[in-house]
Amino acid sequence: MKRAFSLLVVPVAALTLTACGSGNNKDHAMSGHSMAGHSMGTSSAPASHNAQDVMFAQMMIPHHQQAVVMAKQAATKASSPQVKTLAGQIEQAQAPEIQKMTGWLKTWGASQPSESSMHMGDGMMSAQDMKNLGNLSGKPFDKAFLQMMTKHHQGAITMAKTEQAQGSSADAKALASSIVTSQSAEITEMQKLLN
Repeated sequence: MKRAFSLLVVPVAALTLTACGSGNNKDHAMSGHSMAGHSMGTSSAPASHNAQDVMFAQMMIPHHQQAVVMAKQAATKASSPQVKTLAGQIEQAQAPEIQKMTGWLKTWGASQPSESSMHMGDGMMSAQDMKNLGNLSGKPFDKAFLQMMTKHHQGAITMAKTEQAQGSSADAKALASSIVTSQSAEITEMQKLLN
């Protein structure tokens, strides 16, 4: 009888402890965590960006996409190992940045950029420029790539500096700062390769 009672009490006690103790604490911790995350996400997201941040992402996404297209061509068309290495670095840096900015636009409820949102004055290459680059290989490709990517980077730096001065999103401004630093260094490297 004692043994039967203890066999019954132990599972009931375990269930009671689970329900009252760790379960509630877990639920409480989870609700506290999700509440904190939720309040942080909803209260700061709308106030954390402005029109400049949206424009920066909408303009920089196609800008980066074009740079990635150019960089991918270098893998097969460039003759210089340094140009191939630089192009690989550009692709590896800018592809994740595109995803990051695309995510921001979704979070902000802003539209994704379209073909018509590309601005030629921001270092963007024309369709003819891109076609001409695609028709080159070897040393002529190296030279054209370096010249075009230098101009492309200069446009990105101009946009990034505008974001630093006028944006309000801490994340977007941090990315802009990173773009200014990394692409300025790449311009210096490209100028050395051109010379």
